[in-house]
This record gives sequence, structure tokens and C-alpha cells, in this order.
Amino acid sequence: MTKPVVAIVGRPNVGKSTIFNRIVGERVSIVEDIPGVTRDRIYSSGEWLNKDFNLIDTGGIEITDEPLLTQMRQQAELAIQEADVIIFIVNGREGITSADEEVAKILFRSKKPIVLGVNKIDNPEMREQLYEFYSLGMGDPVAISGSHGLGLGDLLDEVLKHFPDREEVVYDEETIRVSLIGRPNVGKSSLVNSLLGEDRVIVSSIAGTTRDAIDTPFTLDDQQYVLIDTAGMRKRGKVFESTEKYSVLRALKAIERSDVVLVVLNAEEGILEQDKKIAGYAHEAGRAVVIVVNKWDAITKDDKTLQTFEKKIRDHFLFLSYAPILFVSAHSKQRLNTILPMVNEAAENHSLRVPTNVLNDLIMDAVAMNPTPTDKGKRLRINYATQVAIKPPTFVIFVNEPELLHFSYERFLENRIRATFEFKGTPIKIIPRKKND
Repeated sequence: MTKPVVAIVGRPNVGKSTIFNRIVGERVSIVEDIPGVTRDRIYSSGEWLNKDFNLIDTGGIEITDEPLLTQMRQQAELAIQEADVIIFIVNGREGITSADEEVAKILFRSKKPIVLGVNKIDNPEMREQLYEFYSLGMGDPVAISGSHGLGLGDLLDEVLKHFPDREEVVYDEETIRVSLIGRPNVGKSSLVNSLLGEDRVIVSSIAGTTRDAIDTPFTLDDQQYVLIDTAGMRKRGKVFESTEKYSVLRALKAIERSDVVLVVLNAEEGILEQDKKIAGYAHEAGRAVVIVVNKWDAITKDDKTLQTFEKKIRDHFLFLSYAPILFVSAHSKQRLNTILPMVNEAAENHSLRVPTNVLNDLIMDAVAMNPTPTDKGKRLRINYATQVAIKPPTFVIFVNEPELLHFSYERFLENRIRATFEFKGTPIKIIPRKKND
């Protein structure tokens, strides 16, 4: 199920980024005591009382025609559009300002559930300052201190009360859900149309035509699929242009709902930094991945062009070493018939289970070939291993001391597992655990 979306909104310098970092549990947003330092929306995942959600940190809303702040207001308004619940942050030390009142007007127009957090209430004596914020008409204000982490539990309790009960389309367990992600104008919608053999998705040369994720179910050779086309993801700094009404979060939602993700590249433009960031979303989500290089018919080729391009992809996408690469053309239908068979293989590997006895024989053979490392005279001892999950395949290895399983040896074990079972198209996870845990 798609996670609810929570947006943190407020004028500049009220502590939104500090609160964002507290909720997600890591320093993601840049925090600096200068108004306007958060210049784009930043996304992360949060969890409270076993409820997962996506969290958006926004640049402050400020009512002015200054270009940067106007752009920040636009992005905050876009975050409001995407959100299921809005956390409105104000500064308890400064009281209500005219900018707070203007932000409140914007939020009222959204008709979204709003939780009012009064930040910088660092001690109980300051709670009297809450009362004036009732005049904003946002209900009971919640006293919080982002810098000290106070009151955030109360704030999130209120947020959870407003989470929607989603009714989403439930597909058959055998249905393979496939999303297409990539920068705008790489040809995702054209690929959908070409795969389906009909114009089910609007195709345009104007970047950003696809405004939301579009589900297209179909069946081929008795296999059921759902293709999820998504809005192209722009690099930061462009994602908030007025023509870009929908955001990266739409694609992140599509990835969450997918079994296999097609990362679409543009052969004409080559590999850009944003391509790696986009692919990283799918990898981090643990989805099966197939890299699809579109518009392959549009470039001049010789006998080394394909190998050269493939090497560039491998060099740039080191974290996707398991992902197969396909060179296709939606326009000329070149090699389109290779996509769905590869999707089938990746989906099958994504759900593959390895018998425990076979896995342990493999691990013991690997240790005999390359003995476990030592650290300060202490040697890593592997007791046994078992697979605990699929999508992606996840293996727990019980050891004497988890910290002795260095990254390099973990990678060696992964390579040995892949040498036997391949797991083409899917990431795999290895989790060290102390034997008595």
C-alpha cells in the first residue's frame, strides 16, 4: 500500500528542517540559521507507532515577489497538493507574524488536515505562549522543540489521526507490476504505448507531459502485467518550474507499488547524474531492476558502440551490477520483444527462495575457498545462514560477532551466491546476526 504523505510547511526559519531531521532520525535536510536555506523539497520516510509515511521538508513560504522566495512558495504549495496531512510550523518565541497569517490562508484553501506545531517551546515555562496561536484557527497547537526533540511524539500522534484509509486496486498475486522511471522525455510513455501496441498514454516531446502515475493492466502469453508510467523526474532546481505540476514523489510511490522497475535512459543524451539518482531510488527500495536504453535507433553506431555504452553504464551504475541492460527503440520497435521476457526473469529471481541446506553448503564452500577475515586477532566465525524474505531475497547469516563481517567479505559471499543462483535483475540483502540473538 502507498504510504501516506506528510508535508512540513511554514515561513522561513521556524525550524522545519530540524523537525524533519528529528522525525526521520538522520541529518537529511541542511540546517542553518539563515532564512531560506532549504531551497527545495526534501523527501524521506518516517515511522511512528508502526505506521510508515513519506515526509516532505519544504522551503519556507514567504509572501513576496522576490524570485527565490516566490519559487520556494511554489514548491511549498506543490508539497501541500501532494500531502495527505500538513504540519504547519510556527515560531513560539516570535509569536504570530503577518507571514504566518498568510501561510494559514494558503493552508485553509488546501482543505487538507492540518496539525499546528509551535516550535522553540524549550521549557514548560514557555507554554503560556501557545495561547495566542489559537487565533490562527488551526485547532489545538502542539508545543514542540525541534532542537531538543520535545513534544514530537504528541505532534505525530495528532498527525496519525488524520491518515487516510486508502482503497487501492489489488492485483492478483501472480500479476507482475512494472514501473517505468527516468528523467522527463526519455521516452517512458512511448515505451508503454509500443509495448501495448496502442496509444494508451499521451506521448509528447514536451518534458513533463505525464502528470501522474497511470496503471495499465494487460495480459501476454497467460502472464498478467500492470505497467505503471510515471511523471519524469527532474533534477533539483528544475523540478519546481511552474510547468512541472507533479513531482518526484509520484515516481517514488510507483516504485513502492512495483515488483520490477524499468530505469529508462536516453541513448541520445547519454548518462547524466540525475539518471543515477533516479536509479538509486529503485535500488534502495529493494526492487528488481532492468536498465532500458531507449532511442537506440537515433544514434550513429559502429561495431563497438554497444559495448562502449554498456561499459559506461556499468561504470556509472556500480550499485546496479545485477541489473540487465537492454538497448531498444520505442519509435522503431527495435528489440522491444526483449523487455517482457527480461521482466519475467527479474520478477522470478526477485521471488526466488534458496533451500537452507543448499545455502549453507554454498556458504561453507565459500569459506573453504576464502577463509573468513580476522580483526585484532579475532576471526569471523559463520555458524549458519538462512533466507528470511523475498522481494528482495534476504539472507541472515549467524556469526560470532557481526562487526567482523566486513563489507568486502559480505560482497564476496554475495558474489558466491550469485555465481550459483545468479539472481539476475534483483538486489539481494545479507544481514549478519549474532548467533544467540
